[in-house]
Amino acid sequence: MPPFSRAGLAFMALFVLQAGPALAETAACKPFKWSLAREQGWFQAAPPALASGATLAKPEGAAELKLSPASDVAFPVSLDRKPATGTFGAFLAVPAIEKAGLYQVTLSEEGWIDVIQAGAKVKYSAATGQKSCPGLRKSVRFNLQSGPVSLQISGVKADTVKLALAPAE
Repeated sequence: MPPFSRAGLAFMALFVLQAGPALAETAACKPFKWSLAREQGWFQAAPPALASGATLAKPEGAAELKLSPASDVAFPVSLDRKPATGTFGAFLAVPAIEKAGLYQVTLSEEGWIDVIQAGAKVKYSAATGQKSCPGLRKSVRFNLQSGPVSLQISGVKADTVKLALAPAE
C-alpha cells in the first residue's frame, strides 16, 4: 500500500474538486482562433463600469458595459440587423487610435459588434467565437486607421457585457 495518509488523500481529492472547473474552463476555451488570455485577464480583474454613450479611457483595455434595452438605444449608425425583442445594446466612443493596424474587439457574452470610423462601419477581417467558454464569447478583428472610433454593441441577452479593445497580437 502506498505511503499516503488519509489527510493527504483528502487534500488531493479537495484539490482535484476545486481545480476541476478551472481545468474545464481552460479546455472549453482552447478552440479560439487566437489567444484571448490578455482579454480574459482584463475581464477577471473587474474592469471599470461604463454606461452607453460613455468614452473608453484609452484605445486599449476593457470595460464592463451597462446596456440599455435595444429599443431605447439611438445608435449613431443604423444597424444592419434589427435587434431581437428583449435584447440589450449600447454604443461607446473610443479615444483616437494613434497607430493604424489590426485591432480586436472581444465580448464576454453573445452579441453583435459594429465598429464605426469616419461615419461608416468598418468591415471585419476575422472572427472567432466559442459558446462553451465561460466569460469569453467572441472576438472580432478590424483593420483600423488612426483617428477616432466608436463601437456599437447590440443583440446581447444580458443587461451587462464585458468588452475589450486591443491591437491584435
